[in-house]
Amino acid sequence: MSSGDRRDRIRGAFAGLAIGDAAGWPAARHRWALLAPWTRRLGRELDGFAEDHRVTTLPVPFALNQPVAALAVGPSDDAEWLAWTARTLGTDRRAAFAALGEDVRARISVRTALDNLARGVGPPASGHDNPHFFDDAAAVRAVAFGAAHPGDPDAAARAARADAEITNAEDGVHGAGAMAAAIAVAVAGAPVGDAVEAALAELPEGTAIHRAAALALDLPGDAFALVPSLDAALQDHVYSYGVAAAQTVPVALALARAAGGDLAEAVPAAACLAALADSAPALTGALTGAATGWADLPETWRERARHLAGCCLPELRGADLVTIADGLSGPFGAAHQEGSQ
Repeated sequence: MSSGDRRDRIRGAFAGLAIGDAAGWPAARHRWALLAPWTRRLGRELDGFAEDHRVTTLPVPFALNQPVAALAVGPSDDAEWLAWTARTLGTDRRAAFAALGEDVRARISVRTALDNLARGVGPPASGHDNPHFFDDAAAVRAVAFGAAHPGDPDAAARAARADAEITNAEDGVHGAGAMAAAIAVAVAGAPVGDAVEAALAELPEGTAIHRAAALALDLPGDAFALVPSLDAALQDHVYSYGVAAAQTVPVALALARAAGGDLAEAVPAAACLAALADSAPALTGALTGAATGWADLPETWRERARHLAGCCLPELRGADLVTIADGLSGPFGAAHQEGSQ
């Protein structure tokens, strides 16, 4: 595979994740944080009004008399944490997290891990002694490790697992290893089916995430046809947060394979699973983007997805995700790979 093709696949993985991130309804909620707090307070009041008065018209993120650019379709938290990870691959993972400022917005697992690190509790305890040890925050970050180790899923998974132990444990770590391995295989030119097999190899038998992945991948149908089946098989609709790696990673693997690596088919299907829309579309986009490549992604989505808003990591406001991805496909990327071993 030529270096140009590999670069295109790495760009595709990053842009695909950002497209999926932007396609999920939570992206607008995350980007809403860039506007004045009173807009979100008013939104909560409107939610209460709808509940009290039995009104079915629900409020959406709005700007009123402020600039509306923040609420345009675009990536949010997942794309920013991917970019941050790619920029810090050459840094000791504990040190990278410890250097984060107080103004970051993050998942519960990351926020708890930062508190643990501040108290002198390092990995693996920082990820294990954590109420959201099972979430997929590390699986999102793992896309960077897969891109940094093209064709070497074992090395990609090892690096992603070391990073994941800062914030997660058990399924949260296995999900990161699976995503890193799948991306490493896909950006090296393999078809999406091979990427899925590489992911499965990182999911130990007997774990919840392995059982869910096996179940999801056994369901028949194309990507859109899988939506009701995945909802019935994987979602219990009991817990208040839909970011469990044992749900979102299997959904991404199943939809990516069912779509044959076609992002335009897989990502909209993932976005239909509303309870998992905070990250399942992003993970699905990363897998299919890596299989498709940047050049074959929809141009309108490529341009909307590449520039970051800084809604979770303010220092990334205006950063170009594609430029960051390109840093992993040349000599700069090779240096990062050595530093992340």
